[in-house]
Amino acid sequence: MEATAVNEMFNTLGIKEKNPSLHTGTESWFASGVPYHPIHSAADGSLLGSIQFADHDQYEMAIETSQKAFEIWREVPAPQRGEIVRQIGEALRKHKDELGALVTMEMGKIFQEGLGEVQEMIDICDFAVGLSRQLYGLTMQSERKHHRMYEQWHPLGTVGIISAFNFPVAVWAWNAMIAAVCGNVSLWKPSEKTPLTAVACMNIISGVLKENKLPEGVFSMIAGGPDIGQKMSADKRVPLISATGSTRMGKAVAESVSKRLGKSLLELGGNNAIIVSRHANLQLAIPAILFGAVGTCGQRCTSTRRVIIDQEIYDSFKETVVNAYNSLSSRIGNPMDADTLIGPLIDKDAVAAMQATLAEVKEEGGVILAGGDVLEGEGFGTGTYVKPAVVEAQNDFASVQKETFAPILYLIPYSNLDEAISIQNAVPQGLSSAIFTENMKESEYFLSHLGSDCGIANVNIGTSGAEIGGAFGGEKETGGGRESGSDAWRAYMRRQTNTINWSDELPLAQGIKFDI
Repeated sequence: MEATAVNEMFNTLGIKEKNPSLHTGTESWFASGVPYHPIHSAADGSLLGSIQFADHDQYEMAIETSQKAFEIWREVPAPQRGEIVRQIGEALRKHKDELGALVTMEMGKIFQEGLGEVQEMIDICDFAVGLSRQLYGLTMQSERKHHRMYEQWHPLGTVGIISAFNFPVAVWAWNAMIAAVCGNVSLWKPSEKTPLTAVACMNIISGVLKENKLPEGVFSMIAGGPDIGQKMSADKRVPLISATGSTRMGKAVAESVSKRLGKSLLELGGNNAIIVSRHANLQLAIPAILFGAVGTCGQRCTSTRRVIIDQEIYDSFKETVVNAYNSLSSRIGNPMDADTLIGPLIDKDAVAAMQATLAEVKEEGGVILAGGDVLEGEGFGTGTYVKPAVVEAQNDFASVQKETFAPILYLIPYSNLDEAISIQNAVPQGLSSAIFTENMKESEYFLSHLGSDCGIANVNIGTSGAEIGGAFGGEKETGGGRESGSDAWRAYMRRQTNTINWSDELPLAQGIKFDI
């Protein structure tokens, strides 16, 4: 984007000018003498702005602001909370293009994906509005005469949200909007790599809250590094921590939260596989694999990292995939360009991790069939643009067993469906999975208890691209949490069982006699 367009976009989103010293939330949270951190665009390396990371005093101010807001927000009836979320969704619709462009500039995903991420926020607002009238409990039959038993759900308080750079705003919205209609307030620590989109979201939401005479602390954010996440995880005043990121980070969060007997909702790493049967429609499978593997430059938790192929079609399939990858070289570039399909990795550390993994897999006996190069020259001066790699490998390679957040796709043959499913499940992670087959028995077997062990299992669509209506999350080292749709709202509330005695007697459960 031209400089004037960038400045106009920043102004629209409430960021005063390009290269500002940004403030988030209330000005009084920020103290003199605390350093500012520069934020550079993943797309072209330009300085987008600078932001002050919170210190201990600012963190305490944020927590206190959230707690005071909760006292007000929990008294608002749930359908009225839904109305506020509806207005937030409308405000996001109004700013979809600008916010999508900022996602692209800051994180590096192509503009269409940036727009898609904002659409996810809008969709979850719509979902949460309906949910605000459906926070159901149950009525149960009491064993005691003239007693009524039921359960109800109450808000928790401050929900801490720790989000990752790859989806700088959407995953926050999944948590924050559902938490809000449940009666909670939220405190958001965005990735230190992508805080400007968080600032923009807070500015958009701030207008809605002011119009409705509600405290800004209903939704708040605090910028900072891992130390802020550690504070939140250890803080008894934050009853639930929802954390998205690496398995390593999630284990640290889980340990800290469990020490204080708090609740954690974890959405961590994925090592997602697609099984391609001899009965597959390759006209569907190939595009799904390409998008799953190279979309967001392989930086989705649901990115396709392994393709497990029936050995009967393996050689011809491999040739097709390699040719497709070679054709993608001309579609790598600035993510704001309409013709670009693959933008950059987030930073040079991600590039180094990719190169280290490729070297490791070669040492283990893998063969790089295409890509893997770091691009140089005009348009690639940031050193973060790479050619997606296709590698022949074995599933038990150490390099294949780990999640490398980069566009590396491993091709692995199989001889029968049981072997394919065994290969797919034989990794520590358990997020997303898929099979391409026109054979009904294969698809049903894959979806049965004998099949995929992942939280998401798809037939004839890829591993990447979840709809907000379904609960999102996975098993094993993916953390076990569920966000977004279905009954995921229960994670943001506390369950209470109530028994009402409307008789003139006091019978005890289990027929116990305690006569006085």
